[in-house]
Amino acid sequence: MFKKILIANRGEIACRIIKTCKRMGIATVAVYSDADAGGLHVQMADEAVNIGASPPGESYLRIDRIAEAIKATGAQAVHPGFGFLSENSKFVAAVEAAGAVFIGPPVAAVAAMGDKIESKKLAEKAGVSIIPGFMGEIADPDEAVRIAQGIGYPVMVKAAAGGGGKGMRVVRSDAECREGFRAAKAEAKSSFGDDRVFLEKFIENPRHIEIQVLADGHGTILYLGERECSIQRRHQKVVEEAPSPLLDAATRKAMGAQAVALARAVDYHSAGTVEFVSDQKKNFYFLEMNTRLQVEHPVTEFVTGLDIVEQMIRVAHGEKLAFGQDDIRLDGWAMEARVYAEDPERGFLPSIGRLAHYDVPEEGAHLRIDSGVAEGSEVSMFYDPMIAKLVVHGKDRPAAIAAMRRALDRFHVRGVRHNIDFLNAIMREPRFAEGALTTAFVEETWPDGFHGAAFDGVVRRALMGVALHVHLCVIARDRTISGTLDGPAGIARNWVLRMDNMLVRASASLVEGGMDADVEGSPLAVRAPWRPGKRIWEGTVDGEDTVVQVERLGTRWRLAHGGVTTELSVLTERAEAMLERMPPKQAQDSSGMLLSPMPGMIVDVLVAAGDSVEPGQALVIVDAMKMENVLRAERAGVVARAAVAKGDSVSVDQVLLEFEA
Repeated sequence: MFKKILIANRGEIACRIIKTCKRMGIATVAVYSDADAGGLHVQMADEAVNIGASPPGESYLRIDRIAEAIKATGAQAVHPGFGFLSENSKFVAAVEAAGAVFIGPPVAAVAAMGDKIESKKLAEKAGVSIIPGFMGEIADPDEAVRIAQGIGYPVMVKAAAGGGGKGMRVVRSDAECREGFRAAKAEAKSSFGDDRVFLEKFIENPRHIEIQVLADGHGTILYLGERECSIQRRHQKVVEEAPSPLLDAATRKAMGAQAVALARAVDYHSAGTVEFVSDQKKNFYFLEMNTRLQVEHPVTEFVTGLDIVEQMIRVAHGEKLAFGQDDIRLDGWAMEARVYAEDPERGFLPSIGRLAHYDVPEEGAHLRIDSGVAEGSEVSMFYDPMIAKLVVHGKDRPAAIAAMRRALDRFHVRGVRHNIDFLNAIMREPRFAEGALTTAFVEETWPDGFHGAAFDGVVRRALMGVALHVHLCVIARDRTISGTLDGPAGIARNWVLRMDNMLVRASASLVEGGMDADVEGSPLAVRAPWRPGKRIWEGTVDGEDTVVQVERLGTRWRLAHGGVTTELSVLTERAEAMLERMPPKQAQDSSGMLLSPMPGMIVDVLVAAGDSVEPGQALVIVDAMKMENVLRAERAGVVARAAVAKGDSVSVDQVLLEFEA
């Protein structure tokens, strides 16, 4: 077996690969940029080599510097992870030229499948179903419009060397096609160093289903079942599961056979994924083949019991697979949720900053967390904003959903905005529970944007009960402090809860193991061993198991449960009467300004002082986490001042433009 492996990646996938290498007794080498000098993957590896500045183009995409690191450390093999150079045939060749083994498919397969245009031609020749489209190179926006008109809108504009939702746009008109073509080319150039794009028909109400394949260098090619990846936003997967609630055994076998046929056509070995788009009637079409490890591979590992990274390493070392197709059995149901540093209530814009608190559920046989951060880690503007992958396993789909809901309630992150409430809201949607999925699930469920989960009576009652309990626990603790000015005092029984400008009157008293209360005339039993200072409240409300995140904010409490985050004040009746006399706080008027909704870098300022603008006009382009975001005028006006210029770094809510009054 290899003695030393270099991991040409960062973050959670680098940490995940290191874990398998440690278990196999293999030494590891991490590479890192300036921004990642204190990264968790650097701390976990046996050796670490700095390969350049923070931007990916100056570090993780520098083939020459990684090749130098291979030679300097004597690494015998290189695992590319996913993203960055993982599907770059030039990198495969460079690894081999540096005297190391590439842990992945042969260079010819990477070249053939890494090019989304050529891969479709090969798939069609191998007898794989493909989507109608134009697979040649497109010279300019006008040609893109002519081709799109021939295919018929809606059309998908996609980067030829793309993946992970980068360089991808759905367009429904000539104007959208022109802008989508330009944006996709720019993103593709920035993310992959290749700005070629192609067009294909966009399937309405589609599902995204992929087949995991695994092949050795001795002629054995297997499929490890499917993954449903239809829950997406901006073409980026958010929730994945295995198996798919859509497929039956016959469709699974047919998809698996096509995936194996395509892999055999390019003499594939190692792990790979053949992605399909399917309609609701189980008609499926080839989308692309990813010649690498997928982000969502843990759900397949849970249901098959295989360590896919270990199998990749063994195949790269020349071993035969130790099992056959008939040995692959799908056990139970697995689900993965991607926890991102982003703000769902502001259009999922990325968030950066330091993780002030990072408490995660305890891992075990049926719960796994793949993460590249720890408390105190910095979420950088230079890379993908993923914080962690939360993966659960259950005996069936309802059990997996229930496990995911519990785990999300226990996942505590502070210091950056995050999408945990959003993920929890997905898990609680009846349509999700039914398995009625499409890739437009998020847009269809929250057409006006996500603003928190449904605040139903059960969630509201649980949050009020927990707020009362923790408040009384803190007061009881404070009453034990000796030497206070007024001496020991009793705890008030009657309270007023203020929540979202709503007042609720309650009475409550602490009892052994919890609290008994009356809220709005209804008895409420709360039981939990909570102590002041704990961030997670875990117990029962009305006999139901409940997990709530609690945070004290002076006289208020911030609580999170079931996809709802809200703030409550627990006040005595006298304090509430006094609060009613306080004047309301006036919000600052920012109507005459354009504020940056995200941290990032200014790609271009499209207007100048004195320019008149119309509603919908593009004003500023901001690049955040390798995605371009066009900020537009909400109404007509005249620009008074441009506060930023091309190339500037900006923070959230920083003033970009000011308009004349």
